[in-house]
Amino acid sequence: MDLKNIWSETLKKIKENLSSIVYETWFEETELFSLDNNVAKVKVPTHVHKKYLKENYNDLICEVFNEIAGSNFQFEYYLEEEITENIKIDTDEVGVPALNFESNLNPQYTFDNFIVGKSNKFARLSAVAVAEKPGIMYNPLFLYGNSGLGKTHLMHAIGNYIVQNSKKKVLYITSDDFINDFVDLHRRNEGSNIDDVQNFKKKYRDIDVLMIDDIQYLQVADKSQEAFFHTFNELYANNKQIIISSDRSPDDLKRLEDRLKTRFNWGLTADILPPDFDLRMQIINKKIEGNFMQKEFSEDVKEYIASNCSSDIRKLEGAITRVTAYAATMNEKVITLDLTVEALKDFFSKTVISKNKIEQVQQIVAQNYNITVEDLKSKKRVVTIAVPRQIAMYICRVVLEESLPKIGIEFGGKNHTTVMHSVNKIKKEMKSKKDFEIEINKLISQIK
Repeated sequence: MDLKNIWSETLKKIKENLSSIVYETWFEETELFSLDNNVAKVKVPTHVHKKYLKENYNDLICEVFNEIAGSNFQFEYYLEEEITENIKIDTDEVGVPALNFESNLNPQYTFDNFIVGKSNKFARLSAVAVAEKPGIMYNPLFLYGNSGLGKTHLMHAIGNYIVQNSKKKVLYITSDDFINDFVDLHRRNEGSNIDDVQNFKKKYRDIDVLMIDDIQYLQVADKSQEAFFHTFNELYANNKQIIISSDRSPDDLKRLEDRLKTRFNWGLTADILPPDFDLRMQIINKKIEGNFMQKEFSEDVKEYIASNCSSDIRKLEGAITRVTAYAATMNEKVITLDLTVEALKDFFSKTVISKNKIEQVQQIVAQNYNITVEDLKSKKRVVTIAVPRQIAMYICRVVLEESLPKIGIEFGGKNHTTVMHSVNKIKKEMKSKKDFEIEINKLISQIK
């Protein structure tokens, strides 16, 4: 059959039964792209179209189409990306996708654009081995190292390789995602709804590869740890690949259950060290090659940036972006050392409160209330420490938009429910006391 003609005839008949606005809204941008095994597949522009056509017009479409085609077709509806990426979709009884599986993978992260040096060579080799034989070579694979060294890049590269070279189902998540899913499950119905529980298990266990990033934040969520323990056990028992990343080794995750740390050591642990000077230069050259502004960087500029960004690849890339943007603003085609120093004069500044935003907030609050950062991180409950601690947690959550688990970790390993309680308490106080609200806003204004 000529797909274009038969669909055109179908739409013409359907249009006769609908108002012009309804037809234009739901049918005008549709396209029949496949007829196979009595299944007609139609491309639609949005998720809303899929749901609406299935629930409101599927019977009409089937009736008109089958009358014209003289056959008996069922219909399925797809987005363009689902067609081009050949996503595997589970369908319900009338053929509309019931669950679009999201791997959460970033296609930009691949092995090809992961720059290798002495500091990350072992981790990359391990990652490639796992990607080629998931569930067989090293299970689990535990990647660890400081923030900004490429752990997340490697995880996505593994996932993208597996998806491109097999039909395995891959799921990438952060520990925050896992905690939030688990908390939402129990917040809705205290875990008593069988369907919700089964959906949670299906998401995390009915897969071939589970990748969980920043596992260190699981330390402050005891019940989520237990849920992950059972998830880990089932996946491992079924030879499903597990890949984990952390900012420290399994043995250094002090608040993680021993039974989890033991399991993390069952497979292979691979650390990623800060890049040496040669690797930093390679990264700079690669970043410059891919820069759409195409500015000319002299060698002394590259060396200046490489010398000042010694521990964080993200900061290295950020420096290139900043210099390039500054040169464009100043209308300079060649990036000189003087221009670079000027562009990065604040970017490389080192102060006691510049390591990260949470530390900055802790410093500001501690100084304001004449206590120490160590007091904020301690278990002391005296009012002179407890209230400033709650204020600092509030600012980190509301202003910095940091996750509850991360805030808990940075404040001495507090439980995420403790952080939530602190945030809600300060919100309530600010609403009822104008002077207190002014005091908090003054602290917030000091954040750079």
